[in-house]
Amino acid sequence: MNAKKDTTPIEIYSGSPWQVGMVKTLLEDSGIMVYMQDVIMGTLNPWWTAGGGAGAIRLFISDNDYEKAKEIVEEYERTQA
Repeated sequence: MNAKKDTTPIEIYSGSPWQVGMVKTLLEDSGIMVYMQDVIMGTLNPWWTAGGGAGAIRLFISDNDYEKAKEIVEEYERTQA
């Protein structure tokens, strides 16, 4: 039997509903489980999410996936510049 390794959630990205949806899809397509926070507020008040401000939707991943997720997010951000 394998012992389950403890994990810690890490925020990997925040932004508008559209941006977060794109990044979430990229991460999940790479086999990374993603947890979204502040979805309702970001959907009801999208103007609060501009620039990843106080109302931004936030994505969290397991610390076990951090390196892989970081590469994916950085590549996404490079293509958006």
